[in-house]
Amino acid sequence: MSSQWQPANAPAPLVDVQGLSIGFAGVNGGKPIVVDIDLKIHAGECVALVGESGSGKSITARSLLNLVGEGARTNARRFDLRGRDARSFSEADWRKLRGTVTGLVMQDALVSLDPLRTIGQEVSEVIATHRLHAGADAVKARALAVLSKVGIPNPADLALQYAHQLSGGLRQRALIASAIAADPDLIIADEPTTSLDVTVQAQVLQVLNERLRDGAGLLLISHDLAVVAGIADRVIVMREGRAVDSGPTAEVLARPRHPYTRALLAAVPSLQSRGTRLASARLDAPAQRTSLSDESRSTREPLPRRKETGEPVLTVRNISKSFITAKAAGRSRSRVLRDVSFDVRAGEVLGIVGESGSGKSTCAKIVLGLLPPDEGEVRLLGQPWSEAPEAQRRSLRRRLQYIPQDALSSFDPRYRVADVVGENLADVHSRAVRRERILSLLELVGLNAGHLERSPRSLSGGQRQRVSIARALAAEPAIIVCDEPVSALDIGIQAQVLDLLVELQSKLGTALLFISHDLGVIQHIADRVLVFHDGRIVEEGGVEAVFGQPKDAYTQSLLASVPDIRRGLRAATHAIERRSG
Repeated sequence: MSSQWQPANAPAPLVDVQGLSIGFAGVNGGKPIVVDIDLKIHAGECVALVGESGSGKSITARSLLNLVGEGARTNARRFDLRGRDARSFSEADWRKLRGTVTGLVMQDALVSLDPLRTIGQEVSEVIATHRLHAGADAVKARALAVLSKVGIPNPADLALQYAHQLSGGLRQRALIASAIAADPDLIIADEPTTSLDVTVQAQVLQVLNERLRDGAGLLLISHDLAVVAGIADRVIVMREGRAVDSGPTAEVLARPRHPYTRALLAAVPSLQSRGTRLASARLDAPAQRTSLSDESRSTREPLPRRKETGEPVLTVRNISKSFITAKAAGRSRSRVLRDVSFDVRAGEVLGIVGESGSGKSTCAKIVLGLLPPDEGEVRLLGQPWSEAPEAQRRSLRRRLQYIPQDALSSFDPRYRVADVVGENLADVHSRAVRRERILSLLELVGLNAGHLERSPRSLSGGQRQRVSIARALAAEPAIIVCDEPVSALDIGIQAQVLDLLVELQSKLGTALLFISHDLGVIQHIADRVLVFHDGRIVEEGGVEAVFGQPKDAYTQSLLASVPDIRRGLRAATHAIERRSG
């Protein structure tokens, strides 16, 4: 967060946009989807755009790169970039601007990074294209330095790997390295920390803060209000293409004026929100009252009480796993799981947290029967699972289901919603009964008959995740493995999906193995938690005990890295006081 105050004779801002409207022919009835937005960013300043999916955040940011898409109609009373009127820019002018003046960090690193190039080659190309260093050795050294700067461990080794070989967190760091390699004046970061664990998130935010201190401007798009509170100087809250709230961060988030801003704050999961509905906070609370107060708990609707836990439905004993990976010194074996053991009981929500590369997802794949352990065993409902042949596991597989992070990628692209949910109803042969069962499942997750024939591509992210949940429930599972099921969703949709999972789990008694890098989500939903580090479980226990009084040094450091809204707002308030003092 910058502490710079902009006096009357301050240099021209990097971005000065007034009255921005963006529309597309044939979309939204011909009406603009972004309406009358003002945006000003000075050197060394961070401005954050927050709001739900479809609010116009990303397209507003992309207009600063002229990447809003074909057929876009962009109008503005003023559109100055680094003191030049961008309304008269040619395509050649825009090409020169991208990379050196403005760098873009996207949310989905796997899509953004070239699958045919190593991450070292990705970063080196930016440096070579803009002729920042002469000679292959100098370019390589600069690339490794940038990779190290964004927190990539052993950059000389990981520079040789491709995007698909890295964890989600490492991929995102590689993408950020590519965006800042040419030292642009303005960084546009579209959900840059969404897929990152808290310690890596802290490293990335530190890199962005360093760029701010060096004089770069930052336009941050994020649904993580704690991140926004910790780094942004000013906030613009967008809803349905319009700015409904804006101002200094401390004022907007601590004393929100608009009901929508208060609803976003109330939807943040935490230890204090346990047992209450995130998406039902009152929107008519007095404007002067902060939603960050613990008193806001009284405005929430309580969730149903969970059933008592029963016997173990999943038993994991002493599993270990290693992989062969490429390194600068040659290929070597890396051990990613080490002697991991735990149980999940009927009706229980067991959370797993840890950094990227700590072994969380590998453990999930072994539990799902997608990877064999090198050592140890997994038992499902008391029966052999990991060691059993697939033919023997087939009768049990329905009792173990999966909700992925990216629901759309897990659906057959040819299927309609009814087909996706019906995959797990192969034993129901009557078409009428099958349709009735599919419809009841959709209604259970908050959808209806109007969704049956729709393509999943036409649904919102939250609706797709509801379809994924309905598909899992169709098999009447004993346990569902949830691998980052809400990490790609904005705060409002995340709240709805978490409320739904808690309600269904309470009603049906289904056990959940819930993997997340978001400690607030785990604090809200889990009964017990396992903390993974370097392939081991370093701490386990009840959520309140582990997060309230952590015993292991790694758990303590993990919690210390978590962005805190209150801490961020205090820093923002002090910065405002210094500026006006």
